[in-house]
Amino acid sequence: MKLLEEFKAFAIRGNVIDLAVGVVIGGAFGTIVKSLVDDVIMPPIGLLIGNVDFTNLFFVLKPGIKQAGPYVSLAAAKQAGAVTLNIGLFVNAMVSFTIVAFSIFMLLKLVNRMQREQTTEQPATQTTKICTHCKSEVHIEATRCAHCTSALD
Repeated sequence: MKLLEEFKAFAIRGNVIDLAVGVVIGGAFGTIVKSLVDDVIMPPIGLLIGNVDFTNLFFVLKPGIKQAGPYVSLAAAKQAGAVTLNIGLFVNAMVSFTIVAFSIFMLLKLVNRMQREQTTEQPATQTTKICTHCKSEVHIEATRCAHCTSALD
């Protein structure tokens, strides 16, 4: 029962909810980046390289049982049961990862800068001082210690 209460306290904390929101938004962002890479970035690069469709850039490691190669597309190779090394899909995944990683890096850099600015803008104001005689804490504007009645500087 205590374990359940501890988990409830953990789950209700703001950090866990923030993390969950971050995961959901990150998943959606990953989908957008994948579409950006697959549909916008890689087609012009493939065209410049020589009409290469990166989604269909693969090597057949073992021909399929249902049909022998050559295969027109990766989907045809998969349908035939061929074992393939999918270089194009890997390149697309690497480009997507690079974009996501760079975006997260820039976001964290911005957040860190904002936190630094916030901490430097608000210096801590001291409201108390220590009595040199009895070492008690007294108000900063006090001229005598409330505890030992010594004169303060």
